[in-house]
Amino acid sequence: MRWQTLDRENCSLARTLAVVGDRWTLLVLRDCFLRVRRFEDFEASLKIARRVLAERLALLVEEGILVKRPYQDRPVRYEYRLTEKGLELYPALISLVHWGDKHYAGKSGPPLIHRHRTCGHDFRSALTCSECGEALDARAVEVRPGAAAKPAATIPANHIRSRTAATP
Repeated sequence: MRWQTLDRENCSLARTLAVVGDRWTLLVLRDCFLRVRRFEDFEASLKIARRVLAERLALLVEEGILVKRPYQDRPVRYEYRLTEKGLELYPALISLVHWGDKHYAGKSGPPLIHRHRTCGHDFRSALTCSECGEALDARAVEVRPGAAAKPAATIPANHIRSRTAATP
């Protein structure tokens, strides 16, 4: 598998990584969720080269994750806002943040605490089954070929198990 051809792989993760798998792209998205919107603000926050930032923002706009909107007429200046598609990345990003908080935060704890506005409680991300609400981890999930699977499945047969507590 080549990095340049990930977008053509028959794998949802590979195709996703082709768009958001770059570390700068993930940090741009982090800033978007922290309500950074203007090019200069991204640049100041990330200490990133202008060319690299412009490329990452252009890709996110091209992929429909961000939309570029003018906020000033003379001269025309733009801000970048998350689309619905972009907002749907929140669970993936917050899960990575909370994983990092658990495994890489310093002795004083994580740099940011996330609070649920509705109930007012600080929270940790949790993956649950969309059907029954039960908490999920890798051992509670099995995989099977979907409709788009190629005849020669991309998952080795010995990795597809019909048991509930499969070992990853």
